[in-house]
Amino acid sequence: MATSSLNGRKILLGVSGSIAAYKSVYLARLLTRQGAEVRVLMTPTATGFISPITFSSLTRFPVPHEIMAEGQWNNHVDMGLWADLYLVAPATANTLSGMASGRCDNLLLASYLSARCPVMVAPAMDLDMWDHPATRRNLRILEGDGVAIVPVGHGELASGLSGPGRMAEPEDIVRHLERHFQRGAGMEGRRILVTAGPTREALDPVRFLSNHSTGKMGVAIAEELASRGAEVHLVLGPGSVRPSDPRIAVFDVETALEMLSAAEEVFSFCDVAIFTAAVADYRPAEPAVHKIPKGDMPAQLKLERNPDIAATLGERRRPGQVLVGFALETDDGVDRAREKMVRKHLDLVVLNTLADEGAGFGTDTNKVTFIGRDNKTQVFGLKPKAEVAADLADELARLLNPQH
Repeated sequence: MATSSLNGRKILLGVSGSIAAYKSVYLARLLTRQGAEVRVLMTPTATGFISPITFSSLTRFPVPHEIMAEGQWNNHVDMGLWADLYLVAPATANTLSGMASGRCDNLLLASYLSARCPVMVAPAMDLDMWDHPATRRNLRILEGDGVAIVPVGHGELASGLSGPGRMAEPEDIVRHLERHFQRGAGMEGRRILVTAGPTREALDPVRFLSNHSTGKMGVAIAEELASRGAEVHLVLGPGSVRPSDPRIAVFDVETALEMLSAAEEVFSFCDVAIFTAAVADYRPAEPAVHKIPKGDMPAQLKLERNPDIAATLGERRRPGQVLVGFALETDDGVDRAREKMVRKHLDLVVLNTLADEGAGFGTDTNKVTFIGRDNKTQVFGLKPKAEVAADLADELARLLNPQH
């Protein structure tokens, strides 16, 4: 059996005051079984849900919950310096607010401000608290500060409502931690091209031909690969999202021809090219210089075919390069994806379909199938696009390092 990437890792587990604290007991047990050294600290409120003795019996370490206790100072600085990763699970709305604002009025928050290691949070709260603009704002702030967010689960909540806000299951959190410590394998120093978003083809200065792509999937892939140490070059059409990771080199483009030109520059030296962009197949042959009056709009448009960026660059691939394409289909998806793989000289096709609820353009989730050159397929369930990006990064690591 392979050794877990958690073996020997030092995990500081912060537990805040939520009914979901009972899950953290099982989480601590799973982590110790994977070989991690786990130390737990709690907020005073959390002790009303779970006794510190429960955690100390599992981890074999004392569980502090006050900065000062019985005249003894619990050294939050040492805790923050000790850990390889600081995991806050559950992270309540109040705790997220404290972390985002830099508040320092309990041991958990003081340790966060002292931590030099990566930090991950597993939020837990009720539906309306999760959807509140203040919570969304705090999460954006934390992500901007480099804190990793474990996606919440959907289901019945403590209030009796049903929806998002449940803390992720312990097994899912463990997988997130394993991926964190696996990052860098096969990606450190790799130069990767990602195309993302739509293109816009001008009819006149006001109107254009385009599609519903937002660029969310491509941006998620770029951020995942950058987090694993890759040198990422993102050629981004005019979608609704942008990467927050400053390590990503972004090339903003509008048209298919602009996207091809920018991609060609990177393709000449990249190790991997991932074509997620929804490139317009056609462009107006003679775009107007001035706005066309409504009454003068032609009943038929004369169009020219745009270049197929993946196919064009695929014909120029160098030995050792890995090429990945995306295919959004509505029918005969697998057969069409395999045809694209051959025609565009791809190593892997990521297939999804508009027939699957929650997949496709504009959503925060996706449901995909990986199709390889050996016709091997991997089918995944519906999951956040950040997790799809992690699955793709794992597959890329295997393609780049087939001997492992």
